Amino acid sequence: MIPIAAGLFASSTTTVAAFASRSLPRFAARAATARQMSGMPHDDSKMPFYALGINLAKQMGGQTNFKALLEDDEIELLLEGFGETLKGTMVQDANVVLATYGPELNKILQDRSVGILDKVKKEGEEFIANFLDCNDEAIKTDSGLVYYEMTKGSGASPTFESTVEVHYHGTLMDGTVFDSSIQRGETISFPVGGVIKGWQEGLKLMQEGGKCTLVIPSDLAYGDSGSGDVIPPGATLKFEVELIKVN
Repeated sequence: MIPIAAGLFASSTTTVAAFASRSLPRFAARAATARQMSGMPHDDSKMPFYALGINLAKQMGGQTNFKALLEDDEIELLLEGFGETLKGTMVQDANVVLATYGPELNKILQDRSVGILDKVKKEGEEFIANFLDCNDEAIKTDSGLVYYEMTKGSGASPTFESTVEVHYHGTLMDGTVFDSSIQRGETISFPVGGVIKGWQEGLKLMQEGGKCTLVIPSDLAYGDSGSGDVIPPGATLKFEVELIKVN
């Protein structure tokens, strides 16, 4: 399960670019033996290098969602360029290739990103409209947040300065779970001022002991950047939240 920081807490804005300079995070892996894992494509002596490939791909996917932006044949060309550069078998001068075609590639990626972003945002608007149609008691605030009270609480309501303990379950529009304290089996505490705007507003509408559903448009969540390879750019998010304690 992903750490809460990748799902609930606000992240910084990034820009899609193919040749942005960025340091690579240290590779972290969980120790596992062949007996613990089944269906591995290679034996134990080769799997560390296979894992390195996975790590590099995940790092690249976290910066730019190539799977969404590129066609299959374009991904094959990407892999060809990557492999030849890594093995030192390129016939062309790599710097000349980058200088010649890098700006064009960045424009292609940017144009495609805008198209995908517009589509995701429109789907979010439709998702919110449908949720409101199906839940008469749900309200839409001036900011665009949708709040649906499932169980009314009887305790205190948090403020921006409060620290709260909650249980929650976060999903994308298609039902994909991206973060869930419920699945982890433990509540989490955090300052209200440290989370995304949709949560800040939604928590203030709740009382201790209450449960609600929050549908959060992208501008109150992770905006046009998304969050790594977990939350797509422009994504509308849905949370089921139980407010356990307000401090």
